[in-house]
Amino acid sequence: MDSGQRIVDSSCARFVLGLPMAVKNYTELIAWQKAMDLAVAVYAATEAYPQREVFGLANQMRRAAVFIPSNIAEGQGRATTKDFVHFLAVSRGSLQELETQAILSHRLQFISDPTRDGLLNASLELTRILHGLINSLSASV
Repeated sequence: MDSGQRIVDSSCARFVLGLPMAVKNYTELIAWQKAMDLAVAVYAATEAYPQREVFGLANQMRRAAVFIPSNIAEGQGRATTKDFVHFLAVSRGSLQELETQAILSHRLQFISDPTRDGLLNASLELTRILHGLINSLSASV
């Protein structure tokens, strides 16, 4: 793909140079792909948490991280665009929950500055993608 082409996610179409291309599966959505990357990063970051946090903050972070791509997938599989937008909004809420937990983890000295920054930067990128996708889909509802 040359640098002049732009890909924008949509519920059932991806637009390259304004031409729709069917999205056959949620795994093709950039938002889902980035959410999966973030979930993997969260699992890696929480691996070294103190034993006392295995069922506490580490578990909460992992659950929130898994919830994000899961809701993107579920929403894309729903029958209506309105449902998809709802599930994207739920994913965005879980993303903000995860950001809060990453900041708290840093304050508790469970994660380093670079780990916190990596999680927050990935979260910010995903927030932008979700915001754009929600706005794009909401305009068509």
